[in-house]
Amino acid sequence: MTPAQKNEVIEMLKEKFSQYNNFYITDTESLTVAQVAKLRRHCFDKNVEMKVAKNTLIKKALESLDAEKYAGIYESLNNVTALMFSESPKEPALIISSFRKENKKTERPTLKAAFIGGDVFTGDNQLAALTQIKTKNELIGEVIGLLQSPAKRVLAALLHHHEKQAEGAVAE
Repeated sequence: MTPAQKNEVIEMLKEKFSQYNNFYITDTESLTVAQVAKLRRHCFDKNVEMKVAKNTLIKKALESLDAEKYAGIYESLNNVTALMFSESPKEPALIISSFRKENKKTERPTLKAAFIGGDVFTGDNQLAALTQIKTKNELIGEVIGLLQSPAKRVLAALLHHHEKQAEGAVAE
């Protein structure tokens, strides 16, 4: 790879890291070409961008953006690395989990690290927890549900009270 090509890859990575608040670093080393293609299709279907790059170029891109912010990720940059960029904090975790279930013979891709909205999660043991993260829309839905619940109870009580009064008026 020429220095110009390396700089091009670094600039592309910097753009992706700046564009997304969430990205996963995975190890796809023992996957076959067919498995990697299948994983890419899963990512594409779920609006997750998957990029494979050299660890040194990934590190240079992160360091040039904010060396301290991404410090917890550097030690995860080893072996074959595939990056998964997503607007959703949990979609890549769901993709990895479902891919493993479909391909029971493999423990790959392995989660090396995840950067979710400024927090770093390291190690494959974090995968299950990351599948449970709530998205912004899920949290908004829960809040709306909680806000609606008391109002529904008040309306039901008022309607019930009104019906009782109406029954009393009819009886008289």
